[in-house]
Amino acid sequence: MKSVIDLSVVIPVYNEQDVLPALFDRLYPALDALGVRYEIVFVNDGSRDRSPAMLAAQFDLRPDVTRVVLFNGNFGQHRAILAGFEYSRGERVVTLDADLQNPPEDIKLLLAEMDKGHDYVGSIRRQRNDSLWRHLASRAMNHLREKLTRIKMTDQGCMMRAYSRRIIDTINQCNELHTFIPALAYQFAQNPTEVTVGHEERFAGESKYSLYSLIRLNFDLMTGFSIVPLQLFSLLGMLVSAGSGVLVVYLVLRRLIVGPEVGGLFTLFAIAFLLIGIALFGIGLLGEYIGRIYQEVRDRPRYVIGAVLEQKDKP
Repeated sequence: MKSVIDLSVVIPVYNEQDVLPALFDRLYPALDALGVRYEIVFVNDGSRDRSPAMLAAQFDLRPDVTRVVLFNGNFGQHRAILAGFEYSRGERVVTLDADLQNPPEDIKLLLAEMDKGHDYVGSIRRQRNDSLWRHLASRAMNHLREKLTRIKMTDQGCMMRAYSRRIIDTINQCNELHTFIPALAYQFAQNPTEVTVGHEERFAGESKYSLYSLIRLNFDLMTGFSIVPLQLFSLLGMLVSAGSGVLVVYLVLRRLIVGPEVGGLFTLFAIAFLLIGIALFGIGLLGEYIGRIYQEVRDRPRYVIGAVLEQKDKP
């Protein structure tokens, strides 16, 4: 019989050799102090530094509570977390970034909320130490996401979250290539809540999220959980078409009454460019949805695993 594991901590790792020693020093004592049976599932997302070797060395030190999933390439943070979900065995699962911006000591806060009966616990960063543009961009994207998807998350950028086994099993049944895990879990949750956690400066290294990555993530969020953008653009197209029809009628009547003129040529050019720009935006939006369909129908694997370091359960 396999022993029941109370807690799994899933941590994606990508080029974090400067952070891992400090993470190990803080994470294991914090989990040992909880007094529960736990496991840590590290998922190496194709790191090109010494991270895989350091994870293997840590597995040798604590094989009883450590599992390491090694990707055969770089597939992205969310796919790494999905792989961690596949290999996790705990009744409760906590996701945590390796950069130590969210203190491991706050895991107990999430578990305390789950003890109250919540099946999904989100997190809100107490004091964000990000740059101004990231703070403003995150607030704008949070507001837009809530309006489009009806998913209420105060702080969607914080990866420190707790999930019940039921939610994890449901997520594991989904085969989407592009998704946003916290939003997906929110849809499956019956009694979600949020808790405030600490937020520290990155211990070492640089953030792996560029401006493009943040935009890409929010595109996945909006197009993966709502067709409202398409509906809004359809409505906009109807309004523009109606306005264009009124403009054409006006110009025909003006030509019949006043006669031909050249003075409004640049105005017509401006209107034409505006309509062309709207049309191109709509084509791009439609292409975003079609691109998602194209990637899904190819049915390619979400990730390729090169090796898994784990201690086999004794019969």
